[in-house]
Amino acid sequence: MGKHIRLSKGFDINLAGKAAPKIADVELAETFVIKPTDFHGLYMPKAVVKEGDTVNAGTPLFHAKNHEDIQFTSPVSGEVVEVKRGEKRKLLEIKILADRQVEHVNFKKYTVSEVASLPVAEVKEQMMKSGVWANLVQRPFGVVAEPTATPKAIHISGFDTAPLAPDYSFLFKGQDQFFQAGIDVLKKLTSGAVHVNIHTQSDLSTVFSQVKGAEVNKFTGKHPAGCVGVQIHHVDPINKGDVVWTINPLGVIQVGKLFLQGIYDASRLVAVTGSEVKNPQYYRTYTGASVKKFLSNNLNQENVRVISGNVLTGSSIGKEGHLGFFDSQLTVIPEGDYHEFLGWITPSNKNKLSFHRAFGLLSFLAPSKEYVLDSNTHGEERAFVQTGVFEQVLPMDVLPTHLLKSILAEDIDEMEALGIYEVIEEDLALCEFVDVSKHNVQEILRDGIELVRNS
Repeated sequence: MGKHIRLSKGFDINLAGKAAPKIADVELAETFVIKPTDFHGLYMPKAVVKEGDTVNAGTPLFHAKNHEDIQFTSPVSGEVVEVKRGEKRKLLEIKILADRQVEHVNFKKYTVSEVASLPVAEVKEQMMKSGVWANLVQRPFGVVAEPTATPKAIHISGFDTAPLAPDYSFLFKGQDQFFQAGIDVLKKLTSGAVHVNIHTQSDLSTVFSQVKGAEVNKFTGKHPAGCVGVQIHHVDPINKGDVVWTINPLGVIQVGKLFLQGIYDASRLVAVTGSEVKNPQYYRTYTGASVKKFLSNNLNQENVRVISGNVLTGSSIGKEGHLGFFDSQLTVIPEGDYHEFLGWITPSNKNKLSFHRAFGLLSFLAPSKEYVLDSNTHGEERAFVQTGVFEQVLPMDVLPTHLLKSILAEDIDEMEALGIYEVIEEDLALCEFVDVSKHNVQEILRDGIELVRNS
């Protein structure tokens, strides 16, 4: 029986522009991009295609030098039109001009009863050669899962509390069979349980409520309750030497489709959100899609920040960019390229949202108000001020201020003692939002993670 956990710490950022529960009728994007930079822990990714090659959905595009058996495959069929490289010929992205009708590489299909009796070696081989293995993220460090490892548990977050997050009950409607098949496969990869974590106050999809063979844990609380790292901390914490894998629900569904249908199905619904979108709604597409068709004639103004993902952890990609591998959300907010003269002197501005009452007093009086926020940081980086505010928004037994200072000091022993094995960027993203010192908290944390991982 699963646990019921109530989180008292956190902060919900209520923004304008949530996606309406309807799917827009729009043509398939013309180009799709897969980027090795979306995956931490890849050592010297090597392209196995060249410009002009024809690929199908499931055709290998690149692999890491230290793991040639883990293939990162094409989400669609079409022609490879660009293999983009950076300094020292580092592979940055592979762009595909998509066919109008997606053709798939055919992998071996199994019945539900056959899945139950599959050996682990065969499961891993099928997942690695098809491309679905890339959905598995290993903790600590948030890297691509190591195939030779046996995790003590696998965790799946069945809800998202980030700003303007897509509704999972809408996103995965009708995918019950494939999600269950994915759970049956994942159970073979761990010595412990597969945990499905749900929120008690959100609409619960039958995809999660009727799942069998998994531990279902219930959470109550504000963001970052939807972050799987926070959930792991309260269900089964990570200690030094432990290995835990995580995967999002779409990845589970892709695993299920791979074994039941014999294809790598990279199709997904994407929530196009934000205050600067005329019609926030869902779009049907594939992993790595160009965002041009989502934004065409759909913006309230031209000076905007286009983000693949949410405003806390997403990446700025511009109007010509492509969605990240793990993203089912596109957010568009006003660009913050302006100077606010004496902005700090008006702390009770009714249009300001702030965790600090001194700077956004009225936001506490209207907690359900939707805000239009831009990308302006309203200040420059300054001395690291200890306010204790990080500890108020992180519902974990971790001292984020001290952890970040130990990273800046490059004190590995202190980092380990302060909990660096339990967190990755998304877990501390809210700390960056409330930081009066304007530090790049997520960037600092990743530097610390890499320092420990490579030590």
